[in-house]
Amino acid sequence: MYIVPIIDSILITYNRKWRWILTTISMSLVVLILWNTNVFFKNFKAEETAKMTIWANAYRELIDSALDDNKDLDLVLSIMTSNKTTPMIVVDSEGTVSTNNLPENLIENDSRIQNLIETFKKENQPIEVLSEGQVVQTIYYGNAPILAKLQYYPLALLLIVLLFLALVFFFNRSAQIAQQNKLWTGMAKETAHQIGTPLSALMGWIELLKARNDATLPLDDMTQDIDRLKTITERFSQIGAKPKLSPLNIVAITRDAVNYHQKRQSTLISIEFKSDSEEHIAQINPQLYGWTIENLIKNGIDAMKGQGVIQIEIIKDQQDVEVLIKDQGTGISKNNFLKIFEAGHTGKSRGWGLGLSLAKRIIEDYHNGKIKVHQSELGVGTTFSIRLNLV
Repeated sequence: MYIVPIIDSILITYNRKWRWILTTISMSLVVLILWNTNVFFKNFKAEETAKMTIWANAYRELIDSALDDNKDLDLVLSIMTSNKTTPMIVVDSEGTVSTNNLPENLIENDSRIQNLIETFKKENQPIEVLSEGQVVQTIYYGNAPILAKLQYYPLALLLIVLLFLALVFFFNRSAQIAQQNKLWTGMAKETAHQIGTPLSALMGWIELLKARNDATLPLDDMTQDIDRLKTITERFSQIGAKPKLSPLNIVAITRDAVNYHQKRQSTLISIEFKSDSEEHIAQINPQLYGWTIENLIKNGIDAMKGQGVIQIEIIKDQQDVEVLIKDQGTGISKNNFLKIFEAGHTGKSRGWGLGLSLAKRIIEDYHNGKIKVHQSELGVGTTFSIRLNLV
């Protein structure tokens, strides 16, 4: 009986271990790519600077050659015309501006030229061309288009890494939630199975006692409690499976749950029930829906610390029927309106915090309805709302 859960646990641990190993390897590869890209960017930029230094030297040779008509300028001119990509702005000592690899309309637009010069200064150190110890030209150059694109590559890769980490987190979170759901489902079914055996024996003993016709025995009450155990067993057995829904009177089923609790509470607890009609038909699984009503009643009793009034009202609203459960408890702060339906969230010193989480699953997942905190005020009380479609 317990071998399958143990095997499942081992496989889950094994798979989780490999998931983290693969995640670590993937992250290491991404970090390596980022580092390699950064090194490549720096090397490329260094080569770009070296190329522009050679171009500046060639430019100086061209200026100096003006005094020597016999000097061979083929290599110098080849270097001067080799720059096809790097944007440049050359400013001579008299302030005359010439550009290379920039739109021609910038030549006459001083404001845009000045803006580009400031931008190029931030990207690269300007190069001064000296002739006879005097600065005759200043070359401002920006990053080549491929370098400009490459500098954003690490940022894009970092964004991909963050998205990857987010996906890993949500995947692991979903896997964890799925495993928890599987665990609760297995526990519920196992509980139903364990209760079923002694329950069958008790039913047999009740039948034997009835055959004795002993009026002193509280057989009716005992039968009701055994029927209650049967209902609990049916509820647990349906967790994790798609329950069967039938068109039933939600007013009658809710009243039965209220009556059961009212008989078993102290005189300090009063449960009031009213409905705008004696019949509202909705698709319901009576065991699971009744379980939800009982959980909300118990939740209200706990919130009131065993003393107060719980009001339950059923109202038709167009094509829906709404069930309101109101208590006079401590209330819930607004930032906890959604958190209270999370598994494990509880304000009590004892308990697992599964009641409201289970109620939400029963109503929304199994009955296609809605359950929420209708209204709540600290120190005054809370009203829960269940809304189901009418047939």
